[in-house]
Amino acid sequence: MRKGINYLALDLGAESGRGIIGSLEDGKLRLDVVHRFPNAPVKVRGSLFWNALGLFEQIEQAIARAGRRYELSGIGIDTWGVDFGLLGSDDTLLGNPFHYRDQRTEGVMERVFEIVSAEEIFERTGIQFMRINSLYQLYSMKLLGSPLLEIASSMMLIPNLLTFWLSGVKCAEFTNATTTQCYDPRAGDWAWQIIDKLGLPKSLFPEVIQPGTILGPMLPEAAEYTGAGRVPIIATASHDTASAVAAVPSSDSNSAYISSGTWSLMGVETSEPIINDFSRECNFTNEGGVCGSYRFLKNIMGLWLVQEMKRTWAKEGSDISYSQLSEMAASAQPFKCIIDPDDPSFLAPGDMPARIRNFCESSGQATPKSRGEFVRTALEGLALRYRSVLEKLETLTSRHIKTIHIVGGGSQNRLLCQFAADATAREVVAGPIEATAAGNILVQAMACGEISSLEEAREIIRSSFKLTHYQPKETEKWDEAYQRFTELTSPK
Repeated sequence: MRKGINYLALDLGAESGRGIIGSLEDGKLRLDVVHRFPNAPVKVRGSLFWNALGLFEQIEQAIARAGRRYELSGIGIDTWGVDFGLLGSDDTLLGNPFHYRDQRTEGVMERVFEIVSAEEIFERTGIQFMRINSLYQLYSMKLLGSPLLEIASSMMLIPNLLTFWLSGVKCAEFTNATTTQCYDPRAGDWAWQIIDKLGLPKSLFPEVIQPGTILGPMLPEAAEYTGAGRVPIIATASHDTASAVAAVPSSDSNSAYISSGTWSLMGVETSEPIINDFSRECNFTNEGGVCGSYRFLKNIMGLWLVQEMKRTWAKEGSDISYSQLSEMAASAQPFKCIIDPDDPSFLAPGDMPARIRNFCESSGQATPKSRGEFVRTALEGLALRYRSVLEKLETLTSRHIKTIHIVGGGSQNRLLCQFAADATAREVVAGPIEATAAGNILVQAMACGEISSLEEAREIIRSSFKLTHYQPKETEKWDEAYQRFTELTSPK
């Protein structure tokens, strides 16, 4: 067993989860992946769920493996936002947590707006409008007459549900609580007026705590089962993007970030939320960050498009690797067709090539034929959306963005990184790949006093990981494509 100060980051994404050990040595962060596991939704009778108990079993396996190799100083969990489990009065999980891509929230936003206007919701919460938000998930349960709303005693967002099972402490960690569209950042509390108007039970909403809060030691039964001992459970930046942004290796405010994976989260850090009519019209969001910051950003559909194409082709018998798909895309015809990656038709799981083909046909364009053309179309669409978001970011923040940092798994996609530089005419700096786990670990280190500030954490990131720089090329061709993109996506 390796002695010293070692933190375990349990990083759960929409496709997979990882248990990663992090330790600081001579001002550098050392990472060791001790466990990897798949994470896939389960469809039952037309509804889409997360396998929460299966994920917890994998988390315990990760802790056990880590504990056999390292003396652990802390454990932190990060996941996606918006989804939750409901607990009964005896703290039993009531039903399986729904997946945000489940169809039950279709049309629910519009029903909510009949009671509370979009303007009031944004003024109170500063959060972008997406039907996947917790607010609409909760109201869909009310519309469907779900008995769970009446018998539930508390709502646990997914990372807080998992830390509750480890620590016995119920809470809502700030970076994840803000994603719900039920939190008022100006008041520093839940948006009680909206919750009241919609008739949602106020008792569901637990205390909101800041990232870096030490919840307490692991429960005796979990400590015994894993063999790791009563390790401190730390509420790290539990929204995966918040952890990833904490690990963005920027050194000034003239840079933007893209946390690239299933989703692309593109934005900047701010000290206060930016809540005004223009940010609402642009559908930007103000999510909580580390050390009192806010993540002013835009959700973009991300590599979900490629992931779903890969799944579709695998079902047809062609299991092609992501690197092979990128090679096919690199040699495919450029700008054969233009798509809007944020079109609602791309949100749900399914036959993504067919949906892209339908989008192109309905917009009067040629359609992709080869697999390389399909993937290239998706990547070009993402890069063009990045440019659109960048322009709005600069207007809304009065900043001139010089550099774009791409972190996370998508930073490995060299073709997308180059497309991002070309489309935006900005330098792109890619890395670190494991930004979410690194940020998770560094927040734990701050909680334990090993690091004194976010600036020090980012200096550690710059010293620890190799970063790849991309310079813009062929910007004139991308300017022409962006004109087509703008015409395609402008309101008719």
